Amino acid sequence: MNMILASFWRTAFFPALASFFLVATARAEDRPFSIEGYAGDLSVAAGDEIAFHVSSSAPRFSVEIARLGAENRVVWSKNDLPGQFHPVPEDASANGCQWPETFRVPVDPTWKSGYYTATFRIADSGGAWTGRCKRTAEAEAFFVVRAAEPGKNTKILIQLCTNTYNAYNNWGGFSVYAYSGLAKNQGHKVSFERPGRSQFARWEQPFVVWCEENGYALDYATNADLEVRPEILDRYNLVLSVGHDEYWSAPMRDHLEAWIAKGGNVAFFSGNSVCWQVRSEDEGKSFTCFKQNYHLDPIFQTRDFKLLSTAWSHHLVARPENELTGVGFLNGGYRDSHGQFIGEKAAYTAHRPEHWVFEGTGLKRGDEFGGKDTIVGYEADGCELEWRDGLPYPTCKDGTPKSFEVLGTCPVRWHPDDAEWYERWEIGHTGAACLGIYTEGGTVFTAATTDWAHGLKGKDAVVERITRNVLDRLSKTGAKSAE
Repeated sequence: MNMILASFWRTAFFPALASFFLVATARAEDRPFSIEGYAGDLSVAAGDEIAFHVSSSAPRFSVEIARLGAENRVVWSKNDLPGQFHPVPEDASANGCQWPETFRVPVDPTWKSGYYTATFRIADSGGAWTGRCKRTAEAEAFFVVRAAEPGKNTKILIQLCTNTYNAYNNWGGFSVYAYSGLAKNQGHKVSFERPGRSQFARWEQPFVVWCEENGYALDYATNADLEVRPEILDRYNLVLSVGHDEYWSAPMRDHLEAWIAKGGNVAFFSGNSVCWQVRSEDEGKSFTCFKQNYHLDPIFQTRDFKLLSTAWSHHLVARPENELTGVGFLNGGYRDSHGQFIGEKAAYTAHRPEHWVFEGTGLKRGDEFGGKDTIVGYEADGCELEWRDGLPYPTCKDGTPKSFEVLGTCPVRWHPDDAEWYERWEIGHTGAACLGIYTEGGTVFTAATTDWAHGLKGKDAVVERITRNVLDRLSKTGAKSAE
């Protein structure tokens, strides 16, 4: 009997007990260890409050809020906030996470207008029985603080490309791009109410760092603020678009174009700008853009094409972005990216060095600038050109205003996969990025490239001087004296 019992303990009980502890340990240690969240609103005014929606596998987490600029400054922090894990809805990409509010923060009136991040952090010591190692995880959510008194401290407003951030965000499975979607499928509706990275660090941050280091104060807004708070425009002389400002709604354009007509000035230190029309939905919490699949847009069935969510330059919409920016992507394209002009100098050639935009640069006609920092690309805008006596002129057949002056050019080209969906596309067409300016009411300058700010980061003397010339003149003078 004793031998039988000993055999039972050895062959049955102890292995079963060990298996029980292994299963229990696995359940404790293999569960997800993560934290993610988003801001309830992307734009708040100093003096308001902002809510955050956080999903955490840990019961407690910490948060740190900082303003990013020439100096990253922490403005608020708190430890030991209660955390809770929330499931992700299948339609989160389109309709948001719908997570409950986790905590709320007062936006102190002393917080400067700017781009802010909330960093969420969790930590533990690993498993109860094995894997006793320190684990940490963190995630960020961004938001913008508007000035409590718009225009009081500066006459320059930078509106950040928050629609573009959302368009490229594939959190939950889908963006409006097939290459980054589940099973390579393209979404058409994207929600702001979900975690996801912005593109601020790539383009706008180098620009605002340079501005702060060189004494230029900026007030901040989001793309959506141009749509829902157009009255703030009247407090400024100059509105900036920087980097990759690709997705615009009709109300955004309506409001900005009306303001320009009254004498407001705009500088597009950006490229691929105002390329796609979007329609805001869910009270601004999401937007729709069918892009190349415009025939699936319910608007298409109505035959009232002015709000069709496809390219602004599409013949059905008949409102090319050139009418606003002076240039467009149909006559633009890629430089040193997407297989186009790889390894070649991404520099502008100056054509009219006597213009005030080039004042103090020392450039002569035919000189190149910006190549050191590849300022032309990765996406750039252009207009249809004709050449007379070695100088480029817009034909104005593509919507470019008659007063547009082409100050610099650089050859660019679309990749076939991007362009040939459009039935009016000339296969193999090579265009030119067109740095230029026009005045119709107010003055509109365009650098016509996403990567202009890279020249500021690289301390390119010509790029810096052009930027100074534009900011100084258009932020301090009206349209008539800026001509």
